Amino acid sequence: MLQMEVVGVRVEMPTNQPIVLLKEAHGERFLPIWIGMTEATAIALAQAEEPPPRPLTHDLFRDVLSALGVGLREVNIVALRDGIFFADLVFSNGVEVSARPSDSIALALRTGARIFASEEVVQEAGVIIPDDQEDEVEKFREFLDTITPEDFGRAG
Repeated sequence: MLQMEVVGVRVEMPTNQPIVLLKEAHGERFLPIWIGMTEATAIALAQAEEPPPRPLTHDLFRDVLSALGVGLREVNIVALRDGIFFADLVFSNGVEVSARPSDSIALALRTGARIFASEEVVQEAGVIIPDDQEDEVEKFREFLDTITPEDFGRAG
């Protein structure tokens, strides 16, 4: 398994489809995962460390885990089948639960859990951004610093 870092969320044009972009912690490949608007907002809120006025689903899940004395140890993106990514939540008590990567990432950002992806998934769906495009990655990071959840609109 390869440790991944969350670069951020952006909206792909012209389809207006949100993407969460992960990067190998000790490598050069990026892993783009298309996600829903609600999950994009949840990830953006967690990255901005802006608590919502009332807990969202991922905040509630984090709070329930804490109340039960169980931690989220890690998130593993384990498979890509027919264009759909699959992930597992691995808890401190050894229990594993299958989940969507977008929900898993949103929860990992709220709990500090590490995110991993299998070599097979990164081999199949990962991309290398050439050095001359590093400026684009930096612009993307700057964009993420200025975006707000309202920029994603309401899911509907």
